Amino acid sequence: MSLIERFGEHIERGREPDVPGTTAPAAAAPLVVVDAIAKSFDVSPPWLNRLLEGKPRVLLHAVDDVSFEIARGETLALVGESGCGKSTIARMLVGLYKPSRGQVRFDGVDLSEMSSPSGRQMRSRLQMIFQDPYASLNPRWKVADIIAEPIRVHRTMSGKDAIATRIEALLKQVGLSGADAAKYPHQFSGGQRQRLSIARALASRPEFLVCDEPTSALDVSVQAQVLNLMRDIQRADGLTYLFISHNLAVVNHVADRVGVMYLGRIVELAPKRRLFEMPQHPYTRMLLDAIPVIDGSGKTRTAVSGEVPNPLNPPSGCTFHPRCPLVRERCRSERPLLRRSADGSLVACHAIEENWS
Repeated sequence: MSLIERFGEHIERGREPDVPGTTAPAAAAPLVVVDAIAKSFDVSPPWLNRLLEGKPRVLLHAVDDVSFEIARGETLALVGESGCGKSTIARMLVGLYKPSRGQVRFDGVDLSEMSSPSGRQMRSRLQMIFQDPYASLNPRWKVADIIAEPIRVHRTMSGKDAIATRIEALLKQVGLSGADAAKYPHQFSGGQRQRLSIARALASRPEFLVCDEPTSALDVSVQAQVLNLMRDIQRADGLTYLFISHNLAVVNHVADRVGVMYLGRIVELAPKRRLFEMPQHPYTRMLLDAIPVIDGSGKTRTAVSGEVPNPLNPPSGCTFHPRCPLVRERCRSERPLLRRSADGSLVACHAIEENWS
């Protein structure tokens, strides 16, 4: 039994099995469209140092030419090693970062218009759950003020009594008590704090939630509780998720489709079952092969070889070629494009394109 299967026992215990097709309607128009976005950060030395020492500007390309769509009611997960650009994409999708290039459209509207008077209403329709429940809640505020803030900012409700009733309903929805509204964040455990973060994200009645590793700071049993809660809320409210994670066990039990990222680019994008059962890109295979098998004594396990290259000086051609077991000369000089395979999944790999053995 692998760790993915063992984690699945925590997720599925006491739950009815999913009905295929109930999470993401196949015919639904995309709610989120990401079109060739890129994000670069200027990490150059100070201007005076560059002038006196003759040093050039240095740009860190955190995200480079990423495109995907998310249908209404669907959960798209992005996975990859630390530093691959997952969280940068998450922040661009809620307007915290502005893309250096490309476009993000939410329900047909460009997110660049979100700051305009006509686009401000979009802010209440997309929210974010942050990774660290200990840092994302204001320790000086009571729970009632934390959850009420999006309601007051977006003016989705008015009246003290109505807002108090809404706060109590949200707390009960995430498995807490209405009396918890008078407490401070330090009075809660990590799992309870993440429930508070979810309640705050739901306060403005959003349609799209960006979840940036929402369970990575929690232990396994609490992770399962929070993930079950998020799935229940998605079914009840018809929410759409972008789920960021480096934990393949979590992704296997929450996602409809999975995108694998490496050094700022998507190298494979496929339905969850297809990706886990028949991974195509060598990097995806390496990630899955590295998962420990608890009861597989004597079975060989392939660790992910090598290290992620310096993003300030990425390799030419395919950025994965220094670690790839299938590397050829073309990989060192030509960047592979994300192409659609026969089964509908997307893969950026010369070996897959040319069917190298």
